[in-house]
Amino acid sequence: MLSKLIVGAATAATLISGVAFAQSSTVNGAAGGAVTGAIVGGPVGAAVGGVAGAVVGTAIDPPPQKVITYVREAPAPSARVVVKEKIVVGQPLPETVVVTPIPDDPTYAYAVVNDERIIVEPSSRKVIQVIK
Repeated sequence: MLSKLIVGAATAATLISGVAFAQSSTVNGAAGGAVTGAIVGGPVGAAVGGVAGAVVGTAIDPPPQKVITYVREAPAPSARVVVKEKIVVGQPLPETVVVTPIPDDPTYAYAVVNDERIIVEPSSRKVIQVIK
């Protein structure tokens, strides 16, 4: 039974990766993952697939090109901001980091941290993209 559960979860995770990448939001990713997981692994597979689909679904909404261009060309702050934590897409920036709204698109903001330009969601401070 346990081996079937593990195999079902692994298969669901493999199958939902393609489904979840085709989705455009957390809700769609979670729904697609849950359906695929239910088909492959039953109720437990639905739970695992829903969570995995939601996680993947949050990471696939890149900002528009005009936002990326604005952040690349925006002047860096005069004071260098350094944080010890690793900057990770999907995780919020520390509260000590000041984020600057993007004038033409207030659904995005940016910060320059550890000499990297970071695009964030202003309300949650969640990192959307790190520009290298």
